[in-house]
Amino acid sequence: MADTSDTRTPAQIEADIKARRAVLAETLDEIGVRVHPKTIVGDARAKVAANIDHTLGRAYVGVNKVVTDVKAQFVDEEGGVRVERVVPVALVAVGIVGLVVFGSRRRKR
Repeated sequence: MADTSDTRTPAQIEADIKARRAVLAETLDEIGVRVHPKTIVGDARAKVAANIDHTLGRAYVGVNKVVTDVKAQFVDEEGGVRVERVVPVALVAVGIVGLVVFGSRRRKR
């Protein structure tokens, strides 16, 4: 059987109650701050900013990898231009620009 007798004095019981009230008041103040709309908005903004920073960082790494891969296709290990790859791409680009210019002139007539 559990001992249910309390050997504390009324003053000790009263002191315990005051201490528990202080802890409870502090806890309620913390809850009040956490559920305050400004706190919730601030936390949400911080999460969004962190997600954006993370997403932009990942995008930067991805784009950097693509640029490095493309550069590797047109530049050799020593930094020299790979003419055999640049010339065909340049010819295709000139052809596309020529078609666009020709098409726009044709529409104007």
